Amino acid sequence: MSSGNDCQPQTLTKPALGEREAAELVDRVFGLKVSWIRSLPSYDDQNFHVRVAAEGADEYVLKITNSEDSQEPDLIEAQTQAMMFLSAEGFPSATPYRTKDGNIMSLESGGTRPGSKKYMVRLLTYLPGTPVAKITTNAQILYEIGRLAASVDKVLSEKFQHPSVKSLHRSQFIWNLANVPLLDQYIYALGQNKYRAVVEQVIEQFKGKVIPKLSSFRACINHGDLNDHNILVDCSSASLENPQYRVSGILDFSDMSYGYYVFEVAIAIMYMMIESPDPLSVGGHVLAGFESIVPLTAEERGALFLLVSGRFAQSLVIATHTALLYPENKEYLTITAKTGWKHLMTMFEVGQEAVENTWFETAQVYTHHAPA
Repeated sequence: MSSGNDCQPQTLTKPALGEREAAELVDRVFGLKVSWIRSLPSYDDQNFHVRVAAEGADEYVLKITNSEDSQEPDLIEAQTQAMMFLSAEGFPSATPYRTKDGNIMSLESGGTRPGSKKYMVRLLTYLPGTPVAKITTNAQILYEIGRLAASVDKVLSEKFQHPSVKSLHRSQFIWNLANVPLLDQYIYALGQNKYRAVVEQVIEQFKGKVIPKLSSFRACINHGDLNDHNILVDCSSASLENPQYRVSGILDFSDMSYGYYVFEVAIAIMYMMIESPDPLSVGGHVLAGFESIVPLTAEERGALFLLVSGRFAQSLVIATHTALLYPENKEYLTITAKTGWKHLMTMFEVGQEAVENTWFETAQVYTHHAPA
């Protein structure tokens, strides 16, 4: 997701290269001949699945970063170095194929016309697997996703060191969960309806109950976007009735920033709710997995409901705003909206206390019966 490292409304920054142009880019920058290429859906960057004409038919993702984020090479460097670090630590993260000059990325012009925008280009290893959005989630994989979220943040915060890491202090980044109040400037996109009313309620409660507590939360580096399209899984059992999954890929580090452990679990809970037939139940399984690595404090637990609601609000409001800019990409941009509005409304109808009780009671069961 990304775009908008400041709080200004987005401008038209998404690359729009054709498949032939993208193939030529791979040849020119990375020295690889493309045998097959197809466009992948994306938020505001442009991605291509690429197979190169080499022994073993290696597969990659050509990632062309939007022109706004491309102006921050230190930030993209930090994200890419984090991916390389996590891969070295045993996480299923992509790694970059180096350019002909030996670099992990290259700033390239998006066209031949004078004044063409420049985009940062990377070629990342292709990770196999099925997006979580395409499976029917069960307690086992929800727990694993919670563990993953905590493990990624913990190892990044405790061991990842690189000069570019300071660029992850993105105080005005619209997707940082601390910045729910910045939604005020995008809310016009909703028009006047019941959805706008609940978002305004989320923002006001967030300002009053979450922002004053931030200093009591434990800080860390957040991946920031462990959604159901950014986590890949494969099935590790033959049982059709009770499939067991394992995480096979972690995608899209463009929302990385300094934040708090509780942000990551809230973001994971929100996105795991999207496709679930029983959305209010998933939070407890994700929370149990997260707390098996990083137990939350009482203050952090007390903020979970509004943090999950805040992420719903961010996703729904920014997507509505961005779809006005990119109407041709509306279907992808509004994936979350298909069920997201209904889930957010349900959370507020059921109420904070009842929702939290469901989550905490489910998580409590795992303290006595942790999964194998």
